[in-house]
Parts: sequence; structure tokens; C-alpha cells
Amino acid sequence: MKIGFDNDKYLTMQSEHIRKRIDQFDNKLYLEFGGKLFDDYHASRVLPGFAPDSKLKLLMQLSDQAEIVIVISAGDIEKNKVRGDLGITYDSDVLRLIESFREQGLFVGSVVITQYTGQSSANLFKTRLEKLGIRVYIHYVIEGYPSNIPLIVSDEGYGKNDYIETSRPLVIITAPGPGSGKMATCLSQLYHEHKRGVRAGYAKFETFPIWNIPLKHPVNLAYEAATADLNDVNMIDPFHLEAYGITTVNYNRDVEIFPVLSAIFEKIYGENPYKSPTDMGVNMAGNCICDDEACRDASNQEIIRRYYQALNGLAEGTSTEEEVFKIELLMKQAHITVNDRTVVDAALKRAEETGAPAAALELPDGSIITGKTSNLLGASAALLLNALKKLAGIEDEVHIISPSAIEPIQKLKTSYLGSKNPRLHTDEVLIALSISAATNETAQLALDQIPKLRGCQVHTSVMLSEVDVKQFKKLSIQLTSEAKYENKKLYH
Repeated sequence: MKIGFDNDKYLTMQSEHIRKRIDQFDNKLYLEFGGKLFDDYHASRVLPGFAPDSKLKLLMQLSDQAEIVIVISAGDIEKNKVRGDLGITYDSDVLRLIESFREQGLFVGSVVITQYTGQSSANLFKTRLEKLGIRVYIHYVIEGYPSNIPLIVSDEGYGKNDYIETSRPLVIITAPGPGSGKMATCLSQLYHEHKRGVRAGYAKFETFPIWNIPLKHPVNLAYEAATADLNDVNMIDPFHLEAYGITTVNYNRDVEIFPVLSAIFEKIYGENPYKSPTDMGVNMAGNCICDDEACRDASNQEIIRRYYQALNGLAEGTSTEEEVFKIELLMKQAHITVNDRTVVDAALKRAEETGAPAAALELPDGSIITGKTSNLLGASAALLLNALKKLAGIEDEVHIISPSAIEPIQKLKTSYLGSKNPRLHTDEVLIALSISAATNETAQLALDQIPKLRGCQVHTSVMLSEVDVKQFKKLSIQLTSEAKYENKKLYH
């Protein structure tokens, strides 16, 4: 994929801009950090060249000034809310984040449990954290939030929340996912700091939507597709347009909440330091796009992937028709269809030819590889082997795993482990290839090609098992699937 984003320029510009924002206040800035701090693969997909760990590197550049506060909602703890990309609960992710930050030499000051109403699971989590030596603070539900300004900005509102003890000028407020209460935590701290005579600042750092590119730019449309379940809508910031006569892009939730934020700022400070939601942001990503066409192409592909993801979710009962309809509308705005994803037609054609599930993969040079279902291998497993052989320059008819080596694995699966499907999954075929590589130089040559699969596009004619989906994700292969099951069963 062509590079469309200058990551080094981004890190330099972004860190400088945040430092300048700190200086605008009493050397105390609460920075609401939106999106993923680790493994931001959405950004790396739509802005080719954006490193998935860019935000982490940015924090490391600011590590001498920054401390991290992790926010989690008591309600999310109570209902065991799960991060879809990692498959772990939000409370487990808090521990993962703390560990990851510390491994990078970053200072995690504390954890805040927000929207607390006495949930027993939140109490247990608080006790668990404290036993691990982690400071925990409690923030409560405020009646009438966010419209009851007199109550919110009072001793019975923000004043009832615990004051978070911090020691550094830049306080990064982050969370396992959206709706955790990051903004409310920042504003609560502004109230407490003001009572202590400190004029602390607030800023918002979210990569998307990008404020200084067009509203209907594919990069911004891809953000809408990614948040279709939240019903976020990109829009022109009317406050910025009125104040400066300049058109910028924001999203509906920030625009809708701005009058309330403005009233809260005025209640705390006596004035609002910002004239618009855009003013609150510190995002420099738009200034670092170096190849607009490459970013447009990559974003269009992301929109199509999100469309298939929503269709799959609809079949599984985890998405709604509204999400599908919204992304269909975004595709029309971007003037794209599923046929703009090359591997789609290739996979469906192969499935039609064989009368069984099939898969297609696009290699970095643009060539298309397919895989079919056989007695030994599932279509995805066959696809991986075919792609690795192609990359290694190995002829199609050469067996890099002996069929006689696969049969004992099938017997283990069906006779001893209770599997009804004897065909090898992607993880099993890669393990078999690794074993073959110990005594077979050709197999080793194929195995050595695995890093070249990173970023490749794959489409399958049926929805895959969780095992195969996770394996493609581990290989950093960008997967889509038709929204139908291989077998017509009630339980999959």
C-alpha cells in the first residue's frame, strides 16, 4: 500500500502543539484522550503510514511532563462490558493498560471509577486495584447531567466527586472504550482545581474526524462507518464558523454538548476559553497527510470492510439494520460499491466454480490468490498455504505439508477432541507447516514469507469461525466475509 501519512512529522507537530496548550493555562492541562492508545489499527488503515503505536510514542515524548489517569464506568464493570477488538472485559483492560503503560516507562497515577451508584462489582474492583497498590477515586452520577448546570457545578455535583491527586502538568485521561466518563472526569477536576486556586485547562485529543479536511472526505466518512453503532455524524462546526468564518469538521456529540460545556466553563472560570468545539481539540493529523489519493483509496476500502462487518453482525445478532443502512449511505456518498474491493468478486467466483466455501487474497503486488475447501483443509487454510507458496516461488503442485501428516491431526480433532469438522483451520495448518519446516527446506521457505502477508486483503464466501477470524487478525490481514454461514444450523 502506498504511504499517505508522514508519521514522523505527526509526532513532532503533535507533541509541540500539546506543550503549547499546557503553557496557556497554569501549567496544568487535563487532556481527554479519545480512541485507542495502543494498536490504533483503524487510523493505520485509513492513513497508510500512521503507525498503530503513534499515540504511545507521542506520550513517551511527553513522558517527563505526563501522568495517566484511567477512567472506567461502574456500569460497564457491572455488566461485564467487553472490548470487541480484544475480547476482554473493560475492567481486565484497565489492568492491561496499566501494565502496558508501565512497561513503556509511563507513569499511571490512578484509576477513576465513574457513574458510581454503589455497584457491588465496582466495589470489588476498587478493592482489587487497591490491593495491587493502585490509587482509586470515585465519581458519582449527577442528577440532571449534563443540563442542570447549577447542580453540576456545585459542591453537590462535581464537588461530591473525589479530587484526583496529580503531580504533573499534563494529565492524560483515557479509558478502555467510549462512554466511560472521560470528559466529565476532566471537568470535575477543573472545578476542584479552581477551588484550590489553580486555573487548569482542558483539551480534547481525538484523531477523527479530522477537522481540517473536507466533511465528505473518505477519511472522515470511514470514521462515521466505524462509529455507525454509536450513530455519530460528522458535521460542520457552526460555532467555529460563526467565530472565525472558517469551515471545520467536528461530530454531532461535541457540537451538541458545546453550549453545556461553555456554561460549565463560565461557571468555573467566569469565561469560556474556547469559542468552538474545534478550539478544544489538539489534533494535527490533517497536517501530516502527504498523499491525499492514497488516504482516499485506503479509507474507501475501510468503509467497505465496515459494511461487511455490519452485515456479519446483523447475521449474528450483534448489529442492527440501522448500522447497515447508515454505512450503505456512506458508500453512496463515497461513490463506491463492494465491487471496488477486488477480492470480493474473486472469492465469490471461486465459490461458484467449486460449489463450496472459497476465499481470495490480494498480495502486495496486486495479484489475486484463491483457496478452496477440500477434504483436508478449509478454504482459509488452503488460501494461506497457496499465498505463502506464491510468495516463496513454489510451484502449486508441490506439497509443503504432506497429506499423510495432516491425517493424524484430523484424527486427533475428530476422534479425541470431539470436533465435527475434520478440516484444518488456519492456526492448525500454520502449526503443521512449522513442524514440516523442521525437516523440509521448502516448507521453511514458505514459512519465512508470513511477514509479507501483513496488510493483505482477504474475502471469504462464508462467515468464518472465531478461530480463523482471530488468526487473520494476528497476521494483520484485513478480512471481510459474506454474511452467511457455511451450514444452516441454529447454533454456530
